[in-house]
Amino acid sequence: MSLTSAYQHKFAEKLTILNDRGQGVLIRMYNIKKTCADPKSKPPFLLEKSMESSLKYINKKFPNIDVRNSTQHLGPVHREKTEIIRFLTNYYQSFVDVMEFRDHVYELLNTIDACQCHFDINLNFDFTRSYLDLIVTYTSVILLLSRIEDRRILIGMYNCAHEMVHGHGDPSFARLGQMVLEYDHPLKKLTEEFGPHTKAVSGALLSLHFLFVRRNQGAEQWRSAQLLSLISTPPAMINPANSDTVTACYLENNQCQKLWKLCLQGSLYITLIREDVLQVHKVTEDLFSSLKGYGKRVADIKESKEHVIANSGQFHCQRRQFLRMAVKELEAVLTDEPGLLGPKALFAFMALSFIRDEVTWLVRHAENVTKTKTPEDYADSSIAELLFLLEEIRALVRRHIKVIKQYHLQYLARFDALVLSDIIQV
Repeated sequence: MSLTSAYQHKFAEKLTILNDRGQGVLIRMYNIKKTCADPKSKPPFLLEKSMESSLKYINKKFPNIDVRNSTQHLGPVHREKTEIIRFLTNYYQSFVDVMEFRDHVYELLNTIDACQCHFDINLNFDFTRSYLDLIVTYTSVILLLSRIEDRRILIGMYNCAHEMVHGHGDPSFARLGQMVLEYDHPLKKLTEEFGPHTKAVSGALLSLHFLFVRRNQGAEQWRSAQLLSLISTPPAMINPANSDTVTACYLENNQCQKLWKLCLQGSLYITLIREDVLQVHKVTEDLFSSLKGYGKRVADIKESKEHVIANSGQFHCQRRQFLRMAVKELEAVLTDEPGLLGPKALFAFMALSFIRDEVTWLVRHAENVTKTKTPEDYADSSIAELLFLLEEIRALVRRHIKVIKQYHLQYLARFDALVLSDIIQV
């Protein structure tokens, strides 16, 4: 892909806008799901006894609801049509926004494929991250949409009332109704949708392999490497901390399968939004069980699930124990010698990143793991200390931000400029 093509299509801008918009749509789907799940906040029409026959009829016939010839079923809807429109307009428009968001995601992904964009987290971090974020956001929106049990009734009832008032259904209803039907089995449909984008998505994901493996090392490997320790090698204490993959770090078929297994062995749950989670192994097993020729993959999923249940809790418990000691030492050294934040700012950011990962993993699993032989692995009484250390490191960075800026401005002007000059001459 040429730079001219990238600028012409404004991919970076579109990815940024769609990611922001997708988050808004995702939150609205979450709010609708939450509202409809609670009888106290549920739309009143869904609870009225007189509406039961109408609701059953709409749900059964959706989206092919014959409003004009179904007066015996839709009489209660006709009587309250104005109130229904007033009450359900925001719900309906939110579903329409999902459809329009999907259209724009389709368009952008197709254009990216046509331009043969290359994604590599080590080469174009922001571009690759935004691309993967959009895929995650879009998938989360669709999965959450499929979890709203009353989606057919909300959309169908609004359209019936709209036709009764205006003499015709809402212009968006035909496509919206079809979309809702397509996502009754969301993962199967999503698999079909992303078939044409396999090359771009696979390239972006496989570029994460080395970083993902390094990022998921155990506490013993961290301890052997003296991770986050400034005093393990005193002569190098003031040497600048470098990394070829600093930004990315905070985040072939055999390689693909290895990465897939590592992901399955890392978590039982991943977050869609707030407390809504995805049971990784269950949904993956259900999907592969429905596909012919994937029996071996189903066996891999079951094996990975057993591995997570047996080892994951203790694995993360040991990492948290290591971080408490290592970050406490780091915080003490940086507090005593804040000038080290210049050459060793990377250590502070690594500490913040590792703590964030461990806290979010623990919260996600502690809320959802109900049956385990080692419940103590999911109930950390010392988590407050880890959070305190996180806040202390953050406060140090903010307090001494001028030190970090001044050091790196001089570093860029001298060391980096000289190295770049040598590279250009070569």
